[in-house]
Amino acid sequence: MQTNLKKNNTEIVQSKIINRNELTPHLSRWRFQSKKIVFTNGCFDLLHLGHIDYLAKAADEGDLLIIGLNSDTSTQLLKGPTRPINGQVQRAMVLAALQFVTAVILFDDSTPLELIRFIQPDILIKGGDYKPEEIVGFDLVKAKNGIVKTIEFLPGYSTTFIEEKIRSAKK
Repeated sequence: MQTNLKKNNTEIVQSKIINRNELTPHLSRWRFQSKKIVFTNGCFDLLHLGHIDYLAKAADEGDLLIIGLNSDTSTQLLKGPTRPINGQVQRAMVLAALQFVTAVILFDDSTPLELIRFIQPDILIKGGDYKPEEIVGFDLVKAKNGIVKTIEFLPGYSTTFIEEKIRSAKK
């Protein structure tokens, strides 16, 4: 006889969206297991092939990938009043559904500095539009002998480009 202990796929995805308090015991366990923790962050508004390529490559750098996701408020401050297109719950669910994503954690600040300070990742990754020393959290990660690196974007893919294409199609 089957028991109801097995989680359905929606529950599995939802369980990857966590807050700081929920993340704390996971971080302790992962560190005890000597897992390499990779951290990246962003708005990830309309998930596209460029995002998938970037996140898959980031995940390949370590054992676990934690994504700091800008909240709706934070995204609007960074991207303007028309963004985000998708709300934070939808964006978090889509990211958490990716098999190589270990956890998604929302943050309201304009930068993920406090989240990086809390997580203390072994590897900090951002897109190729940054120089490693310009990445928020560079000093924190380097001080712990961690790695800070960039991953080149897949050319021709951006949320802004998709947004512009949709707007021009309506005209």
